[in-house]
Amino acid sequence: MPAYENRYWWSNDGLRLHYRDYPGREDRPPIVCIPGLTRNARDFEDVAARLAGEWRVIAIDLRGRGESAYAKDPMSYVPMTYIQDIEALLAELGVASFVAFGTSLGGILTMLLAGAARERLAGALINDVGPEIEPAGLLRIRGYVGKSNTWPTWMHAARAVAEANADAFPGYTIEDWLVMAKRLYRVNSAGRIVLDYDMKIAEPFRVPGNEAGPDMWRALARLEDVPTLIVHGALSDLLSSATALRMAEMLDQAELVTVPDVGHAPTLSEPVAVAPIERLLARIGEPVAA
Repeated sequence: MPAYENRYWWSNDGLRLHYRDYPGREDRPPIVCIPGLTRNARDFEDVAARLAGEWRVIAIDLRGRGESAYAKDPMSYVPMTYIQDIEALLAELGVASFVAFGTSLGGILTMLLAGAARERLAGALINDVGPEIEPAGLLRIRGYVGKSNTWPTWMHAARAVAEANADAFPGYTIEDWLVMAKRLYRVNSAGRIVLDYDMKIAEPFRVPGNEAGPDMWRALARLEDVPTLIVHGALSDLLSSATALRMAEMLDQAELVTVPDVGHAPTLSEPVAVAPIERLLARIGEPVAA
């Protein structure tokens, strides 16, 4: 695992937010990794292991996740506030151009970032999400988000994760489930293993209208001339094959890769996803002006 620094920045409303900073070449735009709804910077450990050194990788914890502070107002757990938080980080770092890797909610935020600041986006990876989200996937997410569980051992946590996600990752072994559990959970002060996010993130998510809607196609269109990789899990209940294909067809510089035998969401470490990621970065890897 490459070395990284734990760093922090402040949101506009005074929250101390965290990111992992993996060093890389300064003549290339950094890769900003944005995780899914209940996930955190640890989801990108494998991606960083492959790319750090050649690329600076900035893996963020959204507010209320991982090592980032929990919000006093749960209604700030919405996409536009996340965008403001990311914009604050980019401004603090003086980032003029960046590549966005977004999984699930992070992919929605990537589309919104394109709408807000297209000229700064050097490339994009949208992982298993689109402007239209399948009802079955939304129903599943609403069924588990914000429901707290605790476990006495990592093996207990891993078996719980396996039970909840077996349909999405039918080929996983117990070792794979342990890795996923350690990315999704943490050990609390009482020595129990708990989910590593604020349960209150569920409050605005359950309000109709806070998920991606038809207007997200307009945001996606802003990526028309941006090198883009769309990753689709073949078993995904969130992104349909039809939506993924439509996304790729409307973007001149998009490549679509479907990861077989995987649901929501691919880890980006699957062999079929590695080469397309390399192709994406090769298209945008020319040194940037100092």
